[in-house]
Amino acid sequence: MATQAQIAKSKRSLKKNAKFSTRITRRCWKCGRKAGYMRDFNLCRICFRELASKGEIPGIVKASW
Repeated sequence: MATQAQIAKSKRSLKKNAKFSTRITRRCWKCGRKAGYMRDFNLCRICFRELASKGEIPGIVKASW
């Protein structure tokens, strides 16, 4: 879980232009996690799976074969 200071630091870096684009740390909007981040949904993989299984992400359905 990301601390409040880490989340504030990443928000500051988004407002300010980074010297290099790789320095931007994108975080999950729900839990603040930075690893396993999906840009299309602004979520980490864990939160994405939770919301997708509940059916709260439109257009995403669980695969069944």
